Amino acid sequence: MTEVAGARELGREQLLDAYRTMRTIREFEERLHVEFATGEIPGFVHLYAGEEAIAAGVCAHLDEDDYIASTHRGHGHAIAKGCDVKAMMKEIYGKAEGICHGKGGSMHIADLDKGMLGANGIVGGGPPLVCGAGLSAKVRGTRQVAVSFTGDGGSNQGTFLESLNLAAVWGLPCVFVVENNGYAEATSTNFSVRGLDIAKRADGFGIPGVVVDGHDFFAVHEAAGEAVERARNGGGPTLIECKVNRYYGHFEGDAQTYRAPNEVEEIRREKDCLMLFRRRVVSAGLVEEEELDRIDDEVRNLIDEAVEEAKAAPDPSPEELLTDVYVSYQG
Repeated sequence: MTEVAGARELGREQLLDAYRTMRTIREFEERLHVEFATGEIPGFVHLYAGEEAIAAGVCAHLDEDDYIASTHRGHGHAIAKGCDVKAMMKEIYGKAEGICHGKGGSMHIADLDKGMLGANGIVGGGPPLVCGAGLSAKVRGTRQVAVSFTGDGGSNQGTFLESLNLAAVWGLPCVFVVENNGYAEATSTNFSVRGLDIAKRADGFGIPGVVVDGHDFFAVHEAAGEAVERARNGGGPTLIECKVNRYYGHFEGDAQTYRAPNEVEEIRREKDCLMLFRRRVVSAGLVEEEELDRIDDEVRNLIDEAVEEAKAAPDPSPEELLTDVYVSYQG
């Protein structure tokens, strides 16, 4: 597929929506990088900047009642699945009006109404969850799809490999996305993964495995579209490996001494997914640059408002401490 052909498969509004999703994730994360340094945000923060094309490309194919399970680096997935940005910001600030009432914070953002099963502090914790969601969809015949996002480090967990096997054996409507950003915390994949591609592990379970450039929205979008369609139509699971880079450390405060000098600067200059997207759609005459600039301004204003409202929002009361601990099932 040529660069222009890949862009032309999407309509103008779809292209603008995709760009807005990626720009919202980028601005959300860049702003958090600044705000975290003030000391006002509790807990840990793991930023998704640089990987926006993956969340946007995958979630573009999902309906509101489809499910995703995320990682500790989950803001981008939540935004791409339609979670409210202002409620997310309040959650990260630990406020009562947050999407989880201030009890989850950055690493545990969830919104079941949007099919977002949650960011997850357990490495490799998402794949078993989507097996459950996929089994539920299959039994009920709903044509829903469940997608897990897992890092290269998480792909070495037994939970990941067991989930691939379970989904394959039961023919579950699941898609397993590996975001291979090259580092499991501070350990390069050169030391932790044998072989060239994580996606080749799919062969051992008899399911399709594909590798795509995670900086390329259109490559991700195409692969995810085929995988989601296969899952919806009863074709079972797919493993997609997206090779990508993150712009910030494993967590905010990470000195990143394990990275080469100027590594991130070179990636930003040569492989930035937003830059590549803009270049492709504008050069193909599919979208005017002014339209993208207008989205940039609108998103920047949205994030400014989100931060301002989050800082002014009320903290949870002590009475709320023991609520939301147990689920009450009604007969």
